[in-house]
Formats: sequence, structure tokens, C-alpha cells
Amino acid sequence: MARFPRYARRVGWRPVAQWLGPAVHVRFGQVTAGHGGGVDVKSGVVAVAGRPNVGKSTLVNALTGEKVAITSIVPNTTRRRIFGVASGDDWQLVLVDLPGFQRPMDALTERMQQTVVGSFEDVDAVLLVVSARDRIGAGDRYVARHVFSLGVPVVIALNKIDRLKHGHVASQMKQAATLGDFHALHPVSAKVRDGIDELRGDLVHLLPEGPALFPREQSTDLTVEERIAEVIREKALHLTRDEVPHALTVDIQELDEKVVRAVVLVETESQKGILVGKRGSMIREIGTRARPEVEALVGHPVFLELTVKVRRRWRRDPKALERLGL
Repeated sequence: MARFPRYARRVGWRPVAQWLGPAVHVRFGQVTAGHGGGVDVKSGVVAVAGRPNVGKSTLVNALTGEKVAITSIVPNTTRRRIFGVASGDDWQLVLVDLPGFQRPMDALTERMQQTVVGSFEDVDAVLLVVSARDRIGAGDRYVARHVFSLGVPVVIALNKIDRLKHGHVASQMKQAATLGDFHALHPVSAKVRDGIDELRGDLVHLLPEGPALFPREQSTDLTVEERIAEVIREKALHLTRDEVPHALTVDIQELDEKVVRAVVLVETESQKGILVGKRGSMIREIGTRARPEVEALVGHPVFLELTVKVRRRWRRDPKALERLGL
């Protein structure tokens, strides 16, 4: 049965529940304590779904409490399935950050869409993310039809509510409530962490009891090499535009105590020229921005060496995608 969290009442949006009729109950489920000790805890997997650019990765980072997925304004920044793990004394929430639902355009986006569809098997719940800043339209409804057909609880997060007027958010909540028979609807801002604790608590409440799926200290399934590659790609995304962000990827060639060597791959010589920049200015800036996060991941200072190479049509080459782990 659909319900609204306590947060909706706190900020004065309780009338939204009245608009939706008597089926809506305004209450908030409490987290059920497990037995701890690594034996029985509230533990399970929640898939994070939504169309591109609604803030799924930012929300996963906020719920996890650590940066496990890169973010940018470029649609389809997330290319692979990423597990973000949040653990408490008697619970463990595993969030599956996924690429956005999309129509495949090449081998890369086809594999991304296959990853999305295949990732909903055996999940305990789905977190459906929509943007408060955009009209809730056909793309959101397409995703909603899929996730509501799975037969598991669906929690809707209306993201990006920061700096929006209450009346606009209330109107968007009403529209989001028409997407399906949701378990709960949370207005949140992943960017400023507003409403995140309430959302996390509601998701944990839905999890079954069982053993933890990851060690308590682990926050993601990505290797250090994969996380470094993603950090470098994120900085390149922030500094490029048009086709270049979609055509680049990063391959770690060497990682040791003193040096990290990585190759930034693009598809054309013109893209390479843009990434290198005048006298190497662009690739140096990418390295400068990436180095602090890379050093935080490896735990000590390193020399970060970046090289740009052309690999034509790599996005359309299944063997190249396999080797790159995409």
C-alpha cells in the first residue's frame, strides 16, 4: 500500500496525501533490528532505476555515505552495474546503480541496456528515481511499467528538490504518485542530503533478515583499478562536451606504489586533439583534478601519468568492450 514518509509532513506537503485519496497512509516504518554478529541482519539488494540524468548515481553515493559512482551532467555517465554498500550495526543495504533505460545506439549502449534488464532478477526492492526539475513523462512511465511489473516493493524517490518551491514539489509528487502502486514516495535532494536518512531507513525496513552480503568495511564491488579509471573519466567528462564525453573511456595500464599509468581512449584524431589540448593543457588539467581522489583511493601519493590514444569505433567492438569490462 502506498504511503508517504514523515519527511513529507515536516516540510508541509501533507495535503499531497489527501489528494491521492484514502488509500494513502502517512506513516513511516521503523527499522527492524537484526541479531547482529554477522548472523542475522536486515540485508538485501535494492535496484536503482530511472531514465538517464535523474541523479541515480548521486543518490547512491548519498545513501552509501561514500563516493562509489562518478557523476556528471552528461547523460549515461554510468555505463556498468555498480554495487554501493551501506552498513549499520544490524543492517546492510546493497544498492545496484544502473545505467539509465535507453534505446541502444551501438554495441556499448546495447550492453548497457542488457545490464539494466538483467539486474532486476532476485532483488528485494526497487528504488525508482524521478527528477523534480523535469516533467514526469513518457520516459519515466516506460521505466515505471517495467519495475512495477517485477512483483517487488517499489519506493519512488523524487530527486533534486533543493531550491524548488514547495508548491512545485507537491505538484511533482502528485504526478509521481500516478506511476504505480508504490510502497513509499520520498521527496529528496541527493545533492544536499535532504531526506536521505528517511529514505535509507525505509529501504532497510523492506529488507529480509539474513547474512550480510559484503564485509562491513566494503562500500562497493569495484576494484581499486576500476574506481581510478572512473575518477579519471569523470574529470574528463567535466571538461569536455558534445560527442567527446560519450566517445572516451579509460584503461588502467599500471598501478604500483609510486605510479598510476592510464590510457584515455577516444575514437577519432579530432577527439584526441581536444583531450590533449594546446600543448597538453587539457590532459594535464584532467590529471590535476583526478590526482587527489586517486591518491585517496590508493592511500598514498602517486605519480599519475595519462596518455590519450585513438581506438576507432571501440564502442561498436564487442571484443574491446569485453576487455574494458563494459
